[in-house]
Amino acid sequence: MIIGNKSYDTENNYYVMGILNVTPDSFSDGGKFNSIDAALKRVESMVNDGADIIDIGAESTRPSYDKISDEEEISRLLPVLKRVKEEFDIPISVDTYKGKVALAALDAGADMINDIWGFKYDKNIAEYVKKYDASVCLMHNKKEANYDNFVSDVIEDLKESIDIAREYGISDDKICIDPGVGFAKSFEQNLEIIREVSQLEKLGYPILLGTSRKSVIGLALDLPVNEREEGTLATTIYGALNGCSIFRVHDVKANYRALKMISKLG
Repeated sequence: MIIGNKSYDTENNYYVMGILNVTPDSFSDGGKFNSIDAALKRVESMVNDGADIIDIGAESTRPSYDKISDEEEISRLLPVLKRVKEEFDIPISVDTYKGKVALAALDAGADMINDIWGFKYDKNIAEYVKKYDASVCLMHNKKEANYDNFVSDVIEDLKESIDIAREYGISDDKICIDPGVGFAKSFEQNLEIIREVSQLEKLGYPILLGTSRKSVIGLALDLPVNEREEGTLATTIYGALNGCSIFRVHDVKANYRALKMISKLG
């Protein structure tokens, strides 16, 4: 897969995507990094700890989140994005599902759009990704958690997102997919999609797994959000052994080391 000026061998290696939330209300670290200095220190720390990609989000999409305007999201995002691009040679993903925000981010130098709606909320994002020759992560999501055959339905939904990407001419080497843990899924379904994540390999794209500190781990272990790192590591290791190659996480160092160890064993 290609993101920015870097190539990722997702068939043979594992990669860590470090999370940078520049929001006051993220479920895990809201408010900690929404000043430019704090954000830059966070990026420096993640890069030193082994991050391969940085994913910046300026609107929380935690359960029952408060939607903000495009303008507010852009005003939170751009100052940080521009400074990170100036100071670090690392591909930058922007976590947004809004066309205007994606356009502003790409114009400011973002290398990838991480779309939690897989091009289904705003198809203009597909147009902008193509225009800027950027990369995209297409995540599974839907308005209602209604399924006939859960895993098969997730795969079909992702196929629809992939079809949109192809319709707009986005090249295959710029696409990865995400099963959408924590989105439009019950606790049991979140466990199932992690357990069956290898089935997504049939779609033929790198799989990004984003489980870090999510409620599925909290519910499974009966732990608050600040005590879910071991659970996150377990899902990272499981994902690595079952076809995933990119891992979106808060704790870069621990996940990087775990994946490096798996690589040595492989």
